[in-house]
Amino acid sequence: MLAETIRRRLAYALVLCVFVFLVSPLIVVSASSFDSGAYFAARFPPQTFGLKWYQEIPPRYWSALYVSLTAASIASLISGSLGVLAALGIVRGKLPGVEWLRSFFRIPLQIPLVVTGVVFLQFYYALQLAFGVTLAATLPGLIVAYVFVGMPYAVGTVGSMLERLNPRLDEASAILGCSRWRTFWWVTFPIIRPSIIAGMLYGFIVAFGDVPLSIFLSSPSYTTLPVEIFNTLQFDFNPSVLSISTLIAATSVVSLWMIQRLVGLDMLPR
Repeated sequence: MLAETIRRRLAYALVLCVFVFLVSPLIVVSASSFDSGAYFAARFPPQTFGLKWYQEIPPRYWSALYVSLTAASIASLISGSLGVLAALGIVRGKLPGVEWLRSFFRIPLQIPLVVTGVVFLQFYYALQLAFGVTLAATLPGLIVAYVFVGMPYAVGTVGSMLERLNPRLDEASAILGCSRWRTFWWVTFPIIRPSIIAGMLYGFIVAFGDVPLSIFLSSPSYTTLPVEIFNTLQFDFNPSVLSISTLIAATSVVSLWMIQRLVGLDMLPR
């Protein structure tokens, strides 16, 4: 009994240490963003509290944030839609070489993003030379690249849910006279909806926070926020970086909480 209590307390202590380790960088950045006296480096704990650096966030950060949100949102919607179709074909379709298809859709996860960025840049240059289509350093070019890296998450989450879904539900719907489309929309889709949203969220997070891929495909007109922050920290420190990072972190937490409350990411089939 005593040994069980000690093991339980050690487990709780380990979980607490891991939690503190994961949250501490966010706490340091958030607290340092309110130090209005810091100029050349972040100071923790802050010595003077104020909203100075929130009021002096450069306009280029807001422009870069708009580009990141637009590209990541559109890419997550496209990758989620294509991921659902691919997962349905892999799990429900009678296609030869299914395991090869699974491996094919996992390829973007195996390739470093730096290599992916170089390949996309060269591919865009080849398209421009061959057909006159300009995708390099444009918003559509960023979206296409983000779809490429985001699709494996949608295929994986939706596919895992479809494999757990009882096929007799579709059979019962067909027996009752429903077409394939009505069966999918009224039976399959409500069950796999949490996995679709999860896959889209994964794709959005990867695209929104990407630096290695975006740094090859960005331009002065279309610079994403992570690339803008990277360039700022590389050449000069601006405390406004802490402020914009804190705002994004707080917005992300609130957004995830609202999505879970409204949509229900924890609605898994029993």
